[in-house]
Amino acid sequence: MTEEAFAEQVERHRHELRVHCYRMLGSFDDAEDLVQETFLRAWRRRADFEGRSSFRAWLYRIATNACIDEGRRPQRVLPYQLEPASFPAAPLPPRDDLPWLQPFPDVLLDRAEEPDAVAVRRETIELAFLVAIQHLPARQRAVLIFRDVLGWSAKETAEATDLSVPAVNSALQRARPVLREHLPARRTDWAPTGDPSAAEKALLSKYMNAWERADPAAIAALMHEDVRLTMPPYPFWFSGRADAHRVIAANLAPDGNSNRGHWQFVPVGINRQPALAAYLRTPDDTLYRPFGVDVFRIEDGLIAEMTAFELTDFSYLNVPDVVVD
Repeated sequence: MTEEAFAEQVERHRHELRVHCYRMLGSFDDAEDLVQETFLRAWRRRADFEGRSSFRAWLYRIATNACIDEGRRPQRVLPYQLEPASFPAAPLPPRDDLPWLQPFPDVLLDRAEEPDAVAVRRETIELAFLVAIQHLPARQRAVLIFRDVLGWSAKETAEATDLSVPAVNSALQRARPVLREHLPARRTDWAPTGDPSAAEKALLSKYMNAWERADPAAIAALMHEDVRLTMPPYPFWFSGRADAHRVIAANLAPDGNSNRGHWQFVPVGINRQPALAAYLRTPDDTLYRPFGVDVFRIEDGLIAEMTAFELTDFSYLNVPDVVVD
């Protein structure tokens, strides 16, 4: 097979392998790198492919082993895993030295749903699942993904992870309780569901409208009493509606401005969760420019968690580069 023909064949699986690597590592950037590493390893080992499994399964095996090698690095985290909730008296600097969990745009998840790929369902890609699965050793993580997310058989999983079938079954039995232990309290069932519901989208619309009215009390009223707010790469986090109100009020003056400037939001899909792309217009600017993405976990009709990622590259989000007032 020529290099060009080989590249064309592996390219068909790029998007689903990127999702697989992301689930394994919790990092969008690392997933991008590991897909390239997978293709390089596959090219070097192309003579080893004997056709006993599908070409797709062979690529998954290579990608999984690459992720296991990479998985020896520290696990990806969110602020609430590092320290107790607090309300800093003064601004604290970001922690760029920590391996933060990263968001994944829905527009790229949609591309992963190729003819032979299992659809990327909501609760197997949402942030709560990614945080929970990071608590598993890399090979257990791979087993759980293959068996419970992709629906592979124990035999197929054993071939992809270089384990025996009994070892796969044992790893899965150990992994499931750990996963459930680290899922949110209200998440009693993590079986795949659909995209964000109409009710969730309506709640997000109320959130944006309240922000447009510069009404922090109305925003806080859309949240659970024990809501959690995190803002990686800042290590501190906030717990409870009262502190959420304080944070929002500090960033929203009666005229809709803050000491940073004026905000605008555009709905976007992140990790199959309701999310907003946040734009900021600073006092010395005429345009709203990318600032970050706010990802929401909504439970029982209220916001249970908001993760605000500091992000200025919106090129993967399918939203405007800038917003004009």
